[in-house]
Amino acid sequence: MRFKLFLIFTILYIFNTKAAIPKDTLDINLAPVTLWEKTNNFRLIFTQNSFVNWSAGGNNSISGIAKINLKRNYKNNHTVWQSDLKANYGLNKEASRELRKTEDLIELNSTFGYRECLNSKWYYSAKFNFKTQFTNGYKYPNTDKPISKFFSPAYNFLGVGSEYFSKENSLKIYLSPLTNKMTFVYNQTLANEGAFGVAPAVYDAAGILVTEGENLKVEVGTYISSEWNTEVMENIKMNNKLILYSDYLNKYGNVDVNWELNFDMTINKHVTANVGSHILYDDDVKNKEDIKNDGNLVALGPKIQLKQLLGVGLLYSF
Repeated sequence: MRFKLFLIFTILYIFNTKAAIPKDTLDINLAPVTLWEKTNNFRLIFTQNSFVNWSAGGNNSISGIAKINLKRNYKNNHTVWQSDLKANYGLNKEASRELRKTEDLIELNSTFGYRECLNSKWYYSAKFNFKTQFTNGYKYPNTDKPISKFFSPAYNFLGVGSEYFSKENSLKIYLSPLTNKMTFVYNQTLANEGAFGVAPAVYDAAGILVTEGENLKVEVGTYISSEWNTEVMENIKMNNKLILYSDYLNKYGNVDVNWELNFDMTINKHVTANVGSHILYDDDVKNKEDIKNDGNLVALGPKIQLKQLLGVGLLYSF
């Protein structure tokens, strides 16, 4: 009898104790497990000069660049898939001068990699890259004749190879012996001129158009790229990206170069400073000059292209 009473009181005690425990302490809240990482950044960079009764002279000017960078990365034991979308656009206004474009880019990158051995940092990879621009480009001060437009040019790279990926050193090296490069020039006026390497239009002796210029140039060659991110000192991060490409069918060994070097300096969570440089060389891109001062641009030949940036900006991550 005593044992039965003891058992009954024990059961009642357990139920009453459990009932007294708040429900939220019994629930186990586990964060959802995901193999995806995402980053969304919006940056606005400003530079400004202002002069009032300045004896040395100078023109008031203001410029701004908007940059959007969206990243989506997937990784498991054997597979990585990294994608990012960039959109940059910048304008400059100087006193008594028209509004001018300083930055214009739409770029999509996607790399898929697979490795058999978990200890290996080398992946069998396929890489896709596409880039073009938003608006017309001009050889200032001539704004009557565009030298580039949306999808004129547009570049598309698609290739297979092998990529070394070290998360510890923030280093990526990609080697591809087989990469297809396509250059699109959809504006027929630019295509007829043979801009950006496409076959130009054919005219007869009287100057009458016989065959319009091609809108597409296809190349197959070697593609090498590397990217290194590191913190050179506290709150100063460096991004160093180099791309080399050489076409098998047209002057193999003549290398196209695309090199970007940027330093991002963090002032606080939302304020940053940026110093950067961008060097381009493409044998298919001919430098154009108005050598006769008559408004007509003449293609002279390829030259090294250089762009530099120094500015303070606002950063918003979402």
